[in-house]
Amino acid sequence: MTASVPAVATPSPSLADTVISTFARRRRIAIGIPLVILAYLTYAAISFDIGGLIKRASFENASILLSDFWSHKTHVTRDNRTDTVVVAIEGESKGTYPDGMLPDWVTIAGGVTTIDLGTGHVVTYDDAGARFVVPSYGTIDIREVNGKPVMTAPEPIPDWISVAENKVSVTTDAGRFNYSRSKVETFKYQAGWELWFFTLDSPFYGKGVGELLSLATFGDRVDPARTNIGYMVSEFWTNKMWRHGDVAWAIFETILMAFLGTTAAALVAFPLGFLAARNFMPLGSMRFAVRRLFDFVRGVDGLIWTVILARAFGPGPMTGAIAIAITDVGSFGKMFSEALENIDEKQVEGVQSTGANSLQRARFGVLPQVTPVLLSQVLYYLESNTRSATVIGAIVGGGIGLLLTQAIITQKDWEEVAYYMLLIVLMVMLMDSLSGWLRRKLIKGE
Repeated sequence: MTASVPAVATPSPSLADTVISTFARRRRIAIGIPLVILAYLTYAAISFDIGGLIKRASFENASILLSDFWSHKTHVTRDNRTDTVVVAIEGESKGTYPDGMLPDWVTIAGGVTTIDLGTGHVVTYDDAGARFVVPSYGTIDIREVNGKPVMTAPEPIPDWISVAENKVSVTTDAGRFNYSRSKVETFKYQAGWELWFFTLDSPFYGKGVGELLSLATFGDRVDPARTNIGYMVSEFWTNKMWRHGDVAWAIFETILMAFLGTTAAALVAFPLGFLAARNFMPLGSMRFAVRRLFDFVRGVDGLIWTVILARAFGPGPMTGAIAIAITDVGSFGKMFSEALENIDEKQVEGVQSTGANSLQRARFGVLPQVTPVLLSQVLYYLESNTRSATVIGAIVGGGIGLLLTQAIITQKDWEEVAYYMLLIVLMVMLMDSLSGWLRRKLIKGE
């Protein structure tokens, strides 16, 4: 009889060994993940030439751009061929000072134009050319010789003076100065958005708040045909520089574009969501087709739909609304179908036990469960689409996005760009507050 050999049990690792192994693995992960991220960021910096980008960046231009956001500049221009001097805010004809009106820092007398830029910086235009007195440096004198500007200035020439064959440019903290064969121009920067309320040709320009209040309440009528306050509102609303009436209509177009697109998408996606839900559409081929439709319209970005529709239907806010609707149908359809698939079937069975038909089961058993989710998503997308409508409007030619693009293209109306950006932020904040209020009212009943 052979004696059986007892099996030797494999020793299991102790609790201490398991804990040590777990901590070692987590330590490797904690060190490895940051190293991978650092390696990727290094690769991206090299691939996108971040160092070269920083070298090519012009921080001086960026500084000028930022200052243009909160300030305005006045151009004092003399045509060297006709000796005509024009003073205009932002160099625009709509901001040109009329005859007999000049800013207090510009004087024209006897063919000599004197421009006091402040802190001792004085520019003078005369028959011989122009002079720019810069404190702590000296006088920059420019005369025309053989039809070309010739500069005389203290040596060495600093880097804030640029001298070319046909042009001399001077940039100081007080202002900028350009002299070319055709014209001489001085720019003075001042804080604030000039002419935001009234333009230079308005009878209310230059009046203080107290004076305006006096005119609006009991002052004599400026125009016998209408009240002073009505005249003021009209002058503000039809401001030729800032176009407040056009801007208000553009904001309305942007919000309308987002509202129409979001609402249309929700109305179309709601019934399609039932066709894509497993517990409401037993036919698999139908569910597959509807879901792939959602994937298709959702997979193509809204901007691409905007370009396609603009080519097909032409520009306009309605084209933008359709583009938003097409994109959101896919997103809403997917969310709606998933919400329908996750309903509590017991509540539907309870309604069915009362003898309710299919329509009544959907009305009292399904909709009360999914309505809060659907409304919440629709309101969130309405808020999001308000921002998207700004970009879409720039493509289809409607809304505040169009005005913003036009202001950027000019490369000079940066204070208008800041104005439109501020309005867009305020519009998004308003839509966010409105969306939150509607959610509380419609969903929570507050």
